Amino acid sequence: MGRTSGRRRAGGKRQRNFQLLDSEEHSSRISSQSEPHYIAPKLGGYQKNISPKSPEQERLIDALSHPGVVLATGPAGTGKTYLAISKAVEALDQGRVDKLVLCRPAIEAGESLGFLPGNIEAKLSPYLRPMYDVLTERMGGSRLRQLLLEGIVEIAPIGYLRGRTFNNSFIVVDEAQNCSYTQLKMLVTRYGWHTTMVLTGDPDQSDLLPGISGLSELVSRLEPVEQIKVVKLGHGDVVRHPLVARILSTL
Repeated sequence: MGRTSGRRRAGGKRQRNFQLLDSEEHSSRISSQSEPHYIAPKLGGYQKNISPKSPEQERLIDALSHPGVVLATGPAGTGKTYLAISKAVEALDQGRVDKLVLCRPAIEAGESLGFLPGNIEAKLSPYLRPMYDVLTERMGGSRLRQLLLEGIVEIAPIGYLRGRTFNNSFIVVDEAQNCSYTQLKMLVTRYGWHTTMVLTGDPDQSDLLPGISGLSELVSRLEPVEQIKVVKLGHGDVVRHPLVARILSTL
């Protein structure tokens, strides 16, 4: 009696297992039939494509798709840095460039951080963190670390670019409003063959003393030059929380 009931229980268990496998196989067939036949190709392991949220952002994306120098100015939250780095990663993934160079001035935003411990990378890390964040989002942390080790991606302060020329590269200079005119002149003359260079910044949000920032003067002088695109973003291009646009328009 015990063996019979045990066999019944075992048989019932096997039957339930078969039913479960049949239902899983049926559901997998349904899901495979409902999936689209076309799968979008991956770019660098990251599928999300960037799309403009305003006409000026569309102009910026188009300008960053070709070799040349791009000057992108505008208030915070307009996507200047994010779009520039995203297009840089896209150019590397598509083989249009061999190297990414991202830099920003090591300027404190009004407060003194004092002595920072560690080597040069550790000292500069707080200033360059926003660029690391966007790069990590666009290509993933493990791939970014590998490309940094190989020297394909370079993140450096402004002064490290002096005396160099970059060919087949995509150069992003962030927070350009915190550079003097002499620094910016040095930066734009680093431009080489088959290279895209973009300088982003907000002339109204400089952390330098009044009259030292050279971004506005650089834009006014280079705007008439061919192969130099100037994109001026405004409060209507802010893509952060709508309250940010109101704050900026009020302040």
